[in-house]
Amino acid sequence: MKLSDALKRFRKYAKITQKQAALAANISERNYQDYEYGKVVPSAAVLIALADYFDVSLDYLVGRSDDPTRH
Repeated sequence: MKLSDALKRFRKYAKITQKQAALAANISERNYQDYEYGKVVPSAAVLIALADYFDVSLDYLVGRSDDPTRH
């Protein structure tokens, strides 16, 4: 699964808006939209913030693991 698809899936599962996800990652809503649309790849700091917000491991967020557990 592409990262952009994963971000959208996590956001919809959490029932939050793009604006709320952007606030959690301390970025603009437009930047977050670019990540979901696959136009831009988020920085490591943004990915970590989103993984923390969604309470999943970074590897799970980016599709490198099937285990969402944070270690």
